[in-house]
Amino acid sequence: MEQQIETLQQQLKKQEKLASLGLLSAGIAHEIQNPLNFVINFSKMSDKLLKDLEDIVAENEDKFSEDDREEVEDIVADLKDNMGKIVEHGERAISIIRGILLVSRGKDNEYLPTDICKLVKEYVWLSYHAMRANQKDFNISIHEDYEEQLPQMMVIPQDLSRAVLNVMNNACYAVWRKSQGADADYKPEVNIQVKSEGDNVVISIADNGEGMTDEVKQKLFDNFFTTKPIGHGTGLGMAIVRDIIENKHQGRITFESKENEGTTFTFTIPVKK
Repeated sequence: MEQQIETLQQQLKKQEKLASLGLLSAGIAHEIQNPLNFVINFSKMSDKLLKDLEDIVAENEDKFSEDDREEVEDIVADLKDNMGKIVEHGERAISIIRGILLVSRGKDNEYLPTDICKLVKEYVWLSYHAMRANQKDFNISIHEDYEEQLPQMMVIPQDLSRAVLNVMNNACYAVWRKSQGADADYKPEVNIQVKSEGDNVVISIADNGEGMTDEVKQKLFDNFFTTKPIGHGTGLGMAIVRDIIENKHQGRITFESKENEGTTFTFTIPVKK
């Protein structure tokens, strides 16, 4: 009993620390968003200026030698390509920041029209980069299969994103743990799929990690049950995921797992129009 109380106290301290970190992250995200907007806007303005420069060069083409004209065209093309990349990655960063703010500030149980494929993709890669930041030797292959032209559907985005993040975190941890003692030919992989099936959207996250024992399978959704060492897990993640999928979205969560072979989690969510 004393050991259980001590474990619960440690878990609560961890939760309190995570809550404080969440508030800090929201503040940082808000502050970063403003300079990012400036970067994107000035990149777009610079792109327009490059088009004006192209027009000027075209009007004075006879004043340039052939070599000079080709060099100017190459420089302008490179600058336009660079500006496009700045805008693309800047907008991706803005999207991630909005997701963080949505998680921290989103209203409880508020259904919003959401691009499911975009949401899953963002939080899959957010999990990957978080794992990379904490484990320098971590690297995996992520294979993604998103159904094209999947229409937006009504979900609680801050909750669904949390469910995707929790399962992806577990998948990353499972393949990393297996890689620590596996042969050199082991290639850690996670496969992501989002597709429609009748009146449902199905999200699948499959890894080839260490898998689960029968005992772990039975206790998977129990509060405070975790196979991770202290400091790496609270034991609440999968219970939260189950609540999000089954209670808040009236869907179902299923999983298949074989020890030392891997685990697949599947969310089946009814389309709410």
